[in-house]
Amino acid sequence: KKLPQHKTNAHPTQQQTVLGCETQPLRRETDRSTDLLLAREVNLGTTTTMSLSSGQLNGYILRYLHESGFDHSAFVFSMESNTSVTDTQGTQKKKEESEPGYLIKLAQRGLQYREIERELCALSPKELAELAQCSGSMLSEASADAAASTASTERSKRHKTESANGKSKKARRSSGKVSSSSSSSSSSSASASSSSAATSGSSKKGARGLPVAKDAVQVLRGHESEVYICAWNPQQQLLASGSGDSTARLWTVPAVGGGARGESSRMTVLKHFSLKPDQSREVTTLDWNQAGTRLATGSYDGLARVWDQAGALQKTLQRHQKPIFSLKWNRRGDHLLSGSMDNTAVVWDGESGAVVQQYSLHTHPVLDVDWRDNTVFATCSTDKLIHVCEVGKERPLATLKGHRDEVNAIKWDPSGRLLASCSDDHTAKLWSLEQSAPLHDFAKHKLPIYTLRWSPCGPGSANPSLPLRLASASFDTDVRLWDIESGQCVSVLGAHTKPVYSVAYSPNARFLASGSFDKCVHVWDTQSGELVRSYEGDGGIFEICWNRTGDQLAACFASHVVTILDMKM
Repeated sequence: KKLPQHKTNAHPTQQQTVLGCETQPLRRETDRSTDLLLAREVNLGTTTTMSLSSGQLNGYILRYLHESGFDHSAFVFSMESNTSVTDTQGTQKKKEESEPGYLIKLAQRGLQYREIERELCALSPKELAELAQCSGSMLSEASADAAASTASTERSKRHKTESANGKSKKARRSSGKVSSSSSSSSSSSASASSSSAATSGSSKKGARGLPVAKDAVQVLRGHESEVYICAWNPQQQLLASGSGDSTARLWTVPAVGGGARGESSRMTVLKHFSLKPDQSREVTTLDWNQAGTRLATGSYDGLARVWDQAGALQKTLQRHQKPIFSLKWNRRGDHLLSGSMDNTAVVWDGESGAVVQQYSLHTHPVLDVDWRDNTVFATCSTDKLIHVCEVGKERPLATLKGHRDEVNAIKWDPSGRLLASCSDDHTAKLWSLEQSAPLHDFAKHKLPIYTLRWSPCGPGSANPSLPLRLASASFDTDVRLWDIESGQCVSVLGAHTKPVYSVAYSPNARFLASGSFDKCVHVWDTQSGELVRSYEGDGGIFEICWNRTGDQLAACFASHVVTILDMKM
């Protein structure tokens, strides 16, 4: 499952996040003497303040990994740092920066600059003054005084560090793939979203609805790692969950008012054994067929597996060479579609498990797939493209271009007429196969949009008389509701304080639930935009989903648990 991180846009002299770790500022104002000397060395002719943002550095590293053929490492780095090679283009690139191997040149130059800085720090004030005279007008006496002060300070710091015998070093610990980015972005995204206007919705950060009663909460324990995904069986009170512990689990959950609330939910463990013992088997995605008789799971070892509703393994599907990020059954349940990090999508026969067709249309990993009907489907990728394909045809029916960054998720509306997409470029787009350009470009979010959901309304849905809406969830901590006809944002649901990773409409479309890495589940009235219920767990939330009757809500947490909330209102 893709777990992207927020890119900080802090000033280069502030503390920044590079490679997922906190580092000291990349530029010190006291390095002016070094800059002046180097400016003369490269014949710039003027004094220049050199700086490098964390986004640019991550972009150079990513490009180096691609150039060196480390495709797997490049993808993992891109996911965890939320970086693309376009991050080196914050300003107009110089010819040198666009050449292959620029990171190596940059590192070599940095070592040379650091060596020059050490030499400067070792000079006495008199020697620095002599150097200033030799350097002409580029290093004035005032600059020499500043350099002397800098050298003295550096020597003092070095002496204190050596005498402390390394005690000044701080041991920093990462708080996870997502939470580190969440905390760094919460304050900036909160201020950004507070300035946004909308017709309705609660925008006060940290707001709470009525708390879910304690006797209406059931915590399901058993997983030994983060729980990434969960899905209710469409026909019964059976919940499936997938985790980083290489298992999926089936939970038989008592219904609301069923008289068995005091009993523990029954659990069945679906172990994912790998053909290669050293391979990761994290369960990244899962999906029930419409009949509720089969569960498909996708994992990091590149295998898809099909289980019956009792938890017995029926088939192991082998074709992908790298992790599977998304899989979906079509409506009839006779075809299963999967998308992988190996840049391909595969259609499987639902009965035999044989490969019906493999599509190699994308040039980068496939992040999401979705069926339009029983034979037509869409795929999206980190290559910024969306392909619409039909089973039996090798060429795509359409290729949708318009996003400027990775496309994270795609969803067809209930009628199959409209396709929605969201991207790291901070936009969601609405597409129709009748034209190549998007119908609407939803551009109010301030940070990448991770997921989106259609309301179960309009033609082809269980609520055909209700207006169709689209919900988008972003790293800017907001959930937005969009009117499909006008293309306008009708509600900003802004109580979360950290990135929102999941949203889900209730079956009757009256309520929208959202889950965030601020540990909170919020339930909103879709008509008024008011926050009506809230629950705070003990970890970040990856996924939420309603049961078929709309009176229970499941949420899976980074704290290894799945929580069931009774939501009968």
